[in-house]
Amino acid sequence: MRTARTAVNRTALGTGGLVLLLAGALLAATDRTVARRLPAWWPDSRTNNVLLEPGRLAQLRSEGWWTPTVMAASIGLTLLFAYWALGQLRSGSGRRMALPSPGCTVRPQALAEAVTARATAVPGVARTHARVLPRRGRRLELELRVWLDPDTSPDAVLPALRAVTAEAEGAAAPYTTRTRLRLSTASHRAPHVR
Repeated sequence: MRTARTAVNRTALGTGGLVLLLAGALLAATDRTVARRLPAWWPDSRTNNVLLEPGRLAQLRSEGWWTPTVMAASIGLTLLFAYWALGQLRSGSGRRMALPSPGCTVRPQALAEAVTARATAVPGVARTHARVLPRRGRRLELELRVWLDPDTSPDAVLPALRAVTAEAEGAAAPYTTRTRLRLSTASHRAPHVR
């Protein structure tokens, strides 16, 4: 779902940027100094041209399909953009998760910070980053990214990291947790002499 949301956001931003770029180019081209150097096919804005001539607009308005189509498209686009804008305000990390004890909740970010602290304390781990993403139906996704010290074997830290993720799964007891663990090696940093 996150990938689809990112793709939609990038598409919307790219389309909006392209529209603004074209509108800016059109506005810049209407300047008298630039307008003289434009190609012959470029629309001439100095003669008060409009997108639809008044006769053509009156002809379209007399058609039975024109007004309902314009209204439906306008309402549909408004609702689509409103839904998209409200979706941007909702974040998975801001919601609270209910725990089995009555009245107890925890923020996913707090659980992620606790998992990060526990995993960083494992010997041979250079640094970690955890994300807890609540999903529908009492499900959680725990993404744990671990960078190992340069000479540490993954087999040496996996049992301890499994214990950390099992502890996190136990802490989020009513939720079914799906854990994704990604291991990387911290690079050998050679000192540079200048």
